Amino acid sequence: MNTGIPKRIIQTGKTSDLPLLSKAVVANIRLLNPDFEYLFFDNDQVLEFIDQQFPKYRQTFNAFRVPIQRYDFFRYLAVYHFGGFYFDLDVFLAFGLSPLLEFSCVFPFEEISINKALRQHYGMDWEIGNYAFGAAAGHPFLRAIIENCVKSQKDEKWVEIMMKPIPRIFREDFYVLNTTGPGVVSRTLAEYPDAASEVKVLFPENVCDPAYWHRFGSFGVHLQEATWRRKKSYLRRRLTWLWASWRSSKLLEESRKFGEKRSVGLKTIV
Repeated sequence: MNTGIPKRIIQTGKTSDLPLLSKAVVANIRLLNPDFEYLFFDNDQVLEFIDQQFPKYRQTFNAFRVPIQRYDFFRYLAVYHFGGFYFDLDVFLAFGLSPLLEFSCVFPFEEISINKALRQHYGMDWEIGNYAFGAAAGHPFLRAIIENCVKSQKDEKWVEIMMKPIPRIFREDFYVLNTTGPGVVSRTLAEYPDAASEVKVLFPENVCDPAYWHRFGSFGVHLQEATWRRKKSYLRRRLTWLWASWRSSKLLEESRKFGEKRSVGLKTIV
């Protein structure tokens, strides 16, 4: 697929009356990309878009049990329909996006994964992010992501492959990640037969250095505001963070053993 990404930026929020940080993000992105078309969708406009462009998915959209799942699903549909770049409202850019227009699909390397199923079932110990990405309209990789989001809603056993290794007390947040978020996007990449030729992953120089995680390549940084997460007790939040941090540090040491061979291998795979 040779069609490049069009000059278009897509963002979404509950309303157009954004908090100051989000306004700064929008201003930053538009100033750095002055010749790009800019599309913003509030909640009502998201529903209007689904009804007009993807009415067959309205029931699917409504059936997601956590609100962020609907807006994860929307971002894939919007970029699939229009083509362009999607950015969360907590992603700051340092440079314009024009150098990425030659590619047909671009996703950021996210981090070394703590998901046991992704590592053992797919032989992939890293993930890509969905907070920022770009693609040409109608790109087949986005279509595959959309189909897997639908599958995650209809087939509990398919989701359970990713969820089973996670202790039940911590599953709430990871359910979202593995049904419409980075988990399902990374799983789709692992299953996608044309990943090497069709999907450009923005790898850092050292994938095992956490200082380089959660970046949109060398173009920007994700602040990880995570406003979608449900309110929970301090103890529950702390336990989830401690478990994820412990598992990440344990698996990071395992990943570091691959050294340069692993970094080259990653870039060869995708």
